[in-house]
Amino acid sequence: MNPQLTGITNIGLHNFKCFEDLDLSCSSLNLLCGMNGSGKSTVLQSLLVVRQSLPSVIRDHSRLRFSGHLVRLGSVADVLREGSTDNEIRISLRYSSIDDEWESKLGVDDNDNPNLSPTTVLADDEDSAVDASIDNDGGWVETPLFSGPFAYVEAERIGPRTNYPAIPEEHQTIGLVDRRGVRSWDVLWRNRRKPLPEEDPRNTTNTRDVLLLPLLQAWMDDISPGVRLTAELVSDADMIVPGFSFRRSGDIPTRSYRPTNVGFGLSYTLHVILALLSEPGTLCLIENPEAHLHPRGQTKMGELAALACKAGVQVFVETHSDHFMDGVRIAVREGVIEPDDVTFSYFEREGNTASVVCPKIDDDGRLSEWPKGFFDQADENLDRLLAPKDLH
Repeated sequence: MNPQLTGITNIGLHNFKCFEDLDLSCSSLNLLCGMNGSGKSTVLQSLLVVRQSLPSVIRDHSRLRFSGHLVRLGSVADVLREGSTDNEIRISLRYSSIDDEWESKLGVDDNDNPNLSPTTVLADDEDSAVDASIDNDGGWVETPLFSGPFAYVEAERIGPRTNYPAIPEEHQTIGLVDRRGVRSWDVLWRNRRKPLPEEDPRNTTNTRDVLLLPLLQAWMDDISPGVRLTAELVSDADMIVPGFSFRRSGDIPTRSYRPTNVGFGLSYTLHVILALLSEPGTLCLIENPEAHLHPRGQTKMGELAALACKAGVQVFVETHSDHFMDGVRIAVREGVIEPDDVTFSYFEREGNTASVVCPKIDDDGRLSEWPKGFFDQADENLDRLLAPKDLH
């Protein structure tokens, strides 16, 4: 029996895209922040490459897939860091569990081809599948990336639609959400009576054995006050017809509106909340949870991410939102999550190489440093607004 996993504690990347050598410490809740093109997505992509590669690596010890069902990065030449001298790409993950800690490595070593360049194509029809080496005697089998529940919500997720597909159960996959959220309404419908225990920290309803649908409804209401969800299964057409209505205290409830008539925010938010309500032990990757969401909602989403980690979900979030970050800081200050369970990583890039600065957070939610560019734009804007006008 495998030891009970508690999560990834370190990500190491060598010559993977913009990183020459990255050694990134991880915790339960990991916020990846920084300018566009600075390397945030690359960290998530390294985990996705491992996830989509492992079935073939475990089966025949021979395929590392840079393009697959989760992410499509192209050929080895597309992934190899520009200016690399050793032509080796390596991904290493360190894990901790209640009983043990170990490290697994997966990589490509093409030193036999010294002429490799960023424009070289290594294969014809399978240039994204290359010979891979595996370390740790097949230890990848025991990692949650391969055997455990997994949730990934990408930035380019599906928006408002008048209907969504109802997928037959035999074609269902592990996890509550797929990367684009195509299955979200269907999964929500099928699992609407799935209970979560009263002691689950995400249960804000103060009721025993709350069900998934009422709990998601409660979080939707907290993030966007007054919103209500409706869903109807049209079995003959294999579709779910969703709707949103609105009701605040003392108001008369509205009729149910099509998602296409209420904007993008609610539809985008549903995918993220569903991912953050995943079962304990899930590895959850989320890109831009703040998309199309107002500041109050972004802050509440940060608080929910902290509660998800307290429930046993490990979360990696790529975000540009200081409101989401503040939600996490508030959760630390209010004792929802311990400071050591939160990691802030600020990515910077110079030329073809990226680097990372990791401010520490204390019990009061204060950060040890604010690197230039790290959510400081509001202060810079205020300085310009308060500066005396040039009368000349």
